[in-house]
Amino acid sequence: MAKKQSKFLSGRRIDPAPITGNTKLVDLVDNTFVAYNAARLREACWLFTRKMLEPDVTVGVTLTGALTPAGLGMSALIPLIKAGFIDWIISTGANFYHDTHFGIGLAMHEGNAQTSDIVLREAEVVRIYDIFFDYSVLLDTDEFFRRVIEADEFQKPMSTAEFHYRAGRYVLERERTLGLKNKSLLAAAHEHAVPLYTSSPGDSSIGMNVAAKALQGNKLAFDPSLDVNETAAIVLAAKRGLIRDEVRTRSGSDGVSRRKKSGKSAIFILGGGSPKNFALQTEPQIQEVLGIDERGHDYFLQVTDARPDTGGLSGATPGEAVSWGKVDPDRLPDAVVCYLDSTVALPIIAAYALAQHKPRKRRRLYDRREEFMNLLRTEYERSSRR
Repeated sequence: MAKKQSKFLSGRRIDPAPITGNTKLVDLVDNTFVAYNAARLREACWLFTRKMLEPDVTVGVTLTGALTPAGLGMSALIPLIKAGFIDWIISTGANFYHDTHFGIGLAMHEGNAQTSDIVLREAEVVRIYDIFFDYSVLLDTDEFFRRVIEADEFQKPMSTAEFHYRAGRYVLERERTLGLKNKSLLAAAHEHAVPLYTSSPGDSSIGMNVAAKALQGNKLAFDPSLDVNETAAIVLAAKRGLIRDEVRTRSGSDGVSRRKKSGKSAIFILGGGSPKNFALQTEPQIQEVLGIDERGHDYFLQVTDARPDTGGLSGATPGEAVSWGKVDPDRLPDAVVCYLDSTVALPIIAAYALAQHKPRKRRRLYDRREEFMNLLRTEYERSSRR
């Protein structure tokens, strides 16, 4: 008598086809990434492409680690923005600072990480692990930002999104003057009105130059309260269905198709750190602090090399995020954590998504910040927490 197969053996049988010179990336991911973190990377590709890019989902991305110096702004993030796959971003300030090098025509080079740093210092060469660049790159980029923030439009407090949008116009103009295209994330975000936030604006060379100009009487100051409320407003607007492509339900009894009224929020975390928390804290800001009825983000996708058992935020699991109200508990089965270097995972996820999903309409969320803030104020007015 045949033994009944265990329910635990219902997964796909492991029997991948041999890899050949003609194997495409999509087939490689779908058919040969079958176990361990390769399988988690496959799940990441599937979650991002099949669920997070649905028309009713707003996608926020967080960046930590030196990703733009490694060219990932040009190779992956800008193509994802142009395809409408990234709606808003929170990053370390360093990523935006080093991104600017490319937009203003400065060079960074591949190097050997084993080179003596004493020798490099004597040669006025700076390194980010195995990325090398001349010390003058820092000085020239500092000078660029100092000249930019002297403009009248910067003489006031503002959110980091407003600062990056305004500064991005100058980077875009420099790109065009130099005959460059699609080199700077700041420039692309300005062009497509993707809000760029920095959770710790003083912790980068951009913030250092703003501080230096303040000693000369410059009035630019970053307002962290604006950042906290604007990011929460984006998430609330997403969940209330205000950010979406046109999606219609089946026709009702009167034959008229109607739009769905709700939407979803997805967070794609590259690394961890402060940007991860700043993106996820939008839901506690909405629920715990403002007293607005909400349940948490719908999709959680993280690429990280941080372990959860050390207690750090970077390694905190989506299950732990549920306990804070950051992630909707009903959506926890859709959460994926891939323990891998972002410089490996991001190009693969981007290539997979661009191959498998048609472009979405770009949402231009920066242009709608005041609308979203009005929504946040209105719902807060109704709250008992006031």
